[in-house]
Amino acid sequence: MVHVVLLEPEIPANTGNIGRTCVATGSPLHLIRPLGFQITDKLLKRAGLDYWPDLDVRIYDNLEDFLAKNPQAHIYMATTKSRQLYTEPAYEDGCYLMFGKESRGLPEELLVKHPEDTMRIPMLGDTRSLNLSNSAAIVIYEALRHQGFPGLNTKGDLHRLSWE
Repeated sequence: MVHVVLLEPEIPANTGNIGRTCVATGSPLHLIRPLGFQITDKLLKRAGLDYWPDLDVRIYDNLEDFLAKNPQAHIYMATTKSRQLYTEPAYEDGCYLMFGKESRGLPEELLVKHPEDTMRIPMLGDTRSLNLSNSAAIVIYEALRHQGFPGLNTKGDLHRLSWE
């Protein structure tokens, strides 16, 4: 299992999409305030479709509150500033994947305290960043791949026909 952490997310549709990915992967979603929307926001729920009631979502007042309530968390931080690729960490069971707000990412003050726990998704040239929900999906599935996709359906059965 991986935990997904969004530090001060701003766009409800991104958080809704990430919530849907969390339901599909059995990943708890940790939201750290301030949020750029209300949890009842219709855009958030539209993006999460009918999956939102099944989501294990935990909300914190601020980063200090999150850290105090998860003192043993091994946190991997996604940032465009890292020297390590997202494919390099070991991603142990129970790890936390942290993503920053859409407009600024994670604070550099946090990153420099844990350079070995930062990772980046490679991009072409001067591309500034990927969409937050796309980035989260890429890293969530990479972390789960490292763990052998525990508990996930990997069979891919057809509905009407069968694979020969």
